[in-house]
Amino acid sequence: MIEEWSSLRNLGAPLQAFSQRGGSSGGALGTFPACAQMLRALTGALRLPRPWRPLQTRSCASDGAAGDPEIQVRVLAGPDQGITEILMNRPSARNALGNVLVSELLEALARLREDQQVRVLLFRSGVKGVFCAGADLKEREQMSEAEVGIFVQRLRGLMNEIAAFPAPTIAAMDGFALGGGLELALACDLRVAASSAVMGLIETTRGLLPGAGGTQRLPRCLGVALAKELIFTGRRLSGAQAQALGLVNHTVPQNEEGNAAYHRARALAQEILPQAPIAVRLGKVAIDRGMDVDIASGMAIEGICYAQNIPTQDRLEGMAAFREKRPPRFVGK
Repeated sequence: MIEEWSSLRNLGAPLQAFSQRGGSSGGALGTFPACAQMLRALTGALRLPRPWRPLQTRSCASDGAAGDPEIQVRVLAGPDQGITEILMNRPSARNALGNVLVSELLEALARLREDQQVRVLLFRSGVKGVFCAGADLKEREQMSEAEVGIFVQRLRGLMNEIAAFPAPTIAAMDGFALGGGLELALACDLRVAASSAVMGLIETTRGLLPGAGGTQRLPRCLGVALAKELIFTGRRLSGAQAQALGLVNHTVPQNEEGNAAYHRARALAQEILPQAPIAVRLGKVAIDRGMDVDIASGMAIEGICYAQNIPTQDRLEGMAAFREKRPPRFVGK
């Protein structure tokens, strides 16, 4: 499989020739530098997998961090094998994004992105009534202007790491998701919310503007005019309102335990588990990279991803299962 993934890097010449010919529709791909940039972005997204080492259920704390860890990584087993959870657990600050929490999230993502056994990554909260309250403004008050700039850059980098995670990601929003908390959810592929959850990019009510991707991901999710309205007003939305706008995929009534969105997100993850994992990951690349370019270039990206999937064992298994009228057994090879 390593050879198959590596072969993507050999597609530059055919793509260049296709660009110079103008494609089958005459000049559809535009200039080759744009195609080369697209190919570099795509090959960067399809990083060669390292040999797999099983991840154990564990807490993830930064070096030198005092007290309990602020996140936990949980690898589910049995019928949920393939689902990994990142649980945020900073009750004293309502899961606010401070230096320790951000460091622990970055450390966990760096470990998990190399594990091919992670088929779905689910973000949830261990604090009842809150998903993530946003940036830790009390901590930020103690920072100099230079330190604030460095921290916001790290926070933006965290959201980019979540967005670039190779497997599907789901945010289970069982409570407040404000400012950076909603930006974290926006960086995920899918969002599930309790109908009573409260979310919004409220930075303008604090003399700020969204600085961890909100000004970019919200308009891509909802459209420019609606995103501007929500950011300019700092409006808060319920889970039900968010679903009506298309901000979340599903809403569910909250239960007494306060984890209804988590259970719905886990059920959604279970729908993804049986599907061919390489095809799912390549589909994510094709969608994400294709949204950043014109449709003709996006079609070229889709073609590159499709070509990568052709030699896989899972594709052959899917065809055999269809022919033999049985459920496929995908193994991720």
